[in-house]
Amino acid sequence: MDLGLASIGPGIELLSELGLGLLFLIAGTEIKPATLRAAQGRHAAVTWILGMLVGFAVAWVFIPVADFSVALVLALAISSTALGALTPILRDIGLEPTKLGTAVFNHGVMGELGPILVIALVLGSRSSLINMAVLLAFVGVAVLVAIVPRAVLLRIPGISEAVVQGMHGTGQTGMRFIFWLLLALMSAAAVLELDLVIGAFAAGFVLRAIAPDDAHFLDEKLTVVAWSFLVPVFFLTTGMDVDLAAVVESPGLLTTFVVMILVVRGGVVWLREQLTPTASGLTSVSERVQLGLYAAAGLPIIVAVTEVAVDGDLMPEDVASVLVAAGVVTVTVFPALARLLQHVGSARSRVPA
Repeated sequence: MDLGLASIGPGIELLSELGLGLLFLIAGTEIKPATLRAAQGRHAAVTWILGMLVGFAVAWVFIPVADFSVALVLALAISSTALGALTPILRDIGLEPTKLGTAVFNHGVMGELGPILVIALVLGSRSSLINMAVLLAFVGVAVLVAIVPRAVLLRIPGISEAVVQGMHGTGQTGMRFIFWLLLALMSAAAVLELDLVIGAFAAGFVLRAIAPDDAHFLDEKLTVVAWSFLVPVFFLTTGMDVDLAAVVESPGLLTTFVVMILVVRGGVVWLREQLTPTASGLTSVSERVQLGLYAAAGLPIIVAVTEVAVDGDLMPEDVASVLVAAGVVTVTVFPALARLLQHVGSARSRVPA
C-alpha cells in the first residue's frame, strides 16, 4: 500500500545503508576474543546453533515446497538477535554491567555473528568453496585496513601524538577514523560481492581490536551519532519499504512469524538457561525470561537476510515485507516486555514480607 507521501531517493538510501552499517559496527565492537573463548560465550554459540537447527526444522514444516536455501533463509531470520539495536537500550537502563546484560551481549554477539557467516558462506550466488575463499580474501583486506594505519602512520614522528590528542579532544579524529573504516570495509565487501553488513560487522571488530584502551568515550560519541540520525533513517526507510498492503492482508502470517521468532530464538535461549548450566549466573525465572525476550529482538539481520532472499528469488517480496514487519514488532515489543518484567520483579523485591 503506497500512500505516495514520500519516496526513497539515492541519497536517503545511502544514509539508510550507513545507518544499517553503524548498527552492525556497534555490534562488532562488542566482540572480544576472550568473550568468545569463555564458557558463557561457548554456551551462547551452542544455543544459537540449536536455535538455528530448530528454526530450520520449523521452516521446513511451515513451507510445504521449501528447498534447503528457502528453509535456511527463514531459519536465519527467526534465530537472530539485534545486538546493535539492544546495546543502547541496555546501557540506558543500566543493565550493561549486570549478569543479565552480559548474557544478552553474549547471545547477541552469537545471534549476529552466526547468521552473518552463514549468509556469506551459503547464501551467495557462488559455490560455498568460492564463497569461503572470497570471505578469506575479505578477512585479509580487513587485516590490512587494521594494520596499515597503526603500523605505518602512527610510527611517523608527530602523527601518533596528533592522533592521540585528537582522540582525547573533541573526538573528531576518532569519529573520522570510524567512518573511514566503516566505508572502507563496506566498499571492500561490495567489491567482493559480499553483503554490506559483513563489512560493517568486520569494521566494528577491527575497531575494537585497534582502538586505544582508554577510548571508551568514543563508544558514547558513536552511539550519539548513530542513534541521533543515521539509525533512525534506517528504521524509517525500512518501514517505508514494507508493503503495508501485504501486512494488512496477512495478519495471520505476521502473527505466525512473531511467534516463530519468540519460540525459536527466545524459547531456545530460555530453555538452555532453565535446563542446562550456561555459566551466565542467572538464577531467577524472571531474568531468564527477560534474556529470552531480549535475544528474540532481531530486526537488522532479518532485513539483511530478506534482502538476500528477495535478490536471489528465494522469497516473494510480499512475504519478505511481512517478515520484516515481524522483526519490527520484535525489536519494539520484546525489549519493552523484558523491561516490564524487570520493573515487576524489582517492585516485588521491595514489598516487605
